[in-house]
Amino acid sequence: MSGSLYIVATPIGNLGDISERAIEVLKQCDLIAAEDTRHSKTLLERFAIKTKVKAYHEHNEEQFTAQLIKKIVDGESIALISDAGTPLINDPGYKLVTAAHDNGIKVIPIPGPSAVITALSASGLPTSKFIFEGYLPSKAEARKKCLQLLVSESRTLIFYEAPHRIRESIQDMRDVFGSERRVTIARELTKQYEQIVRDSLSAVNEKLISEEIKIKGEFVVIVEGAQEISVTDAEVLRINQILSEKLPPKDAAGITSKITGKKKNEVYQMVLEASEK
Repeated sequence: MSGSLYIVATPIGNLGDISERAIEVLKQCDLIAAEDTRHSKTLLERFAIKTKVKAYHEHNEEQFTAQLIKKIVDGESIALISDAGTPLINDPGYKLVTAAHDNGIKVIPIPGPSAVITALSASGLPTSKFIFEGYLPSKAEARKKCLQLLVSESRTLIFYEAPHRIRESIQDMRDVFGSERRVTIARELTKQYEQIVRDSLSAVNEKLISEEIKIKGEFVVIVEGAQEISVTDAEVLRINQILSEKLPPKDAAGITSKITGKKKNEVYQMVLEASEK
């Protein structure tokens, strides 16, 4: 009988946040696949977990995924952990979990800490709808292009950012989203010097420059979504009509969709129904 693959969430800072179930699984499984064995050593020693550990990260996952799958098929159970938090959230593991499903292996999540959800819950920004974008591109031009694609996104936006790029990223967000868009900066979550600050992008930028917000540790950046603009059907048709005077129907509908936020097929349907009246 094949074993199982456990996806085990570990603390993002405070080791006291690990669950009893996570400790039990890590002790009883046959192997722990860890993103960084040196980093995980502190956690495992703290809870007297003596299970064998194997490095599994973005540089060797192509090489070792098949080996780990074979071990599970042969009856071993493996626990996947990342450096901190819930595995696969901006961390390696997707290929292993996909391969497990493809081979009929039972995948068992052991829930726990996640920097994304921890920061969002304390952000003071809307939580009913949000999207996680991970790390922005490191180069300024690519970063701004990425932000420009999100300028009309109405859901709360969540990013990770490194300390050496946090100032530049916040400045770009201010320039693209507007100085008054609200943002929450969360750093060193669950650690001794945890800091959570909510303000406008302009104000947060100044606090980073003055180091009222310390430039240290990993950052989670939560940005307020754009205000939704309600566009009536009549306005959609009017915009499309104006564009249709200069553009082919397909192009006119596409641009109307971008301007109004309506889906392109909705614009097509509205125009079709209007023409039949």
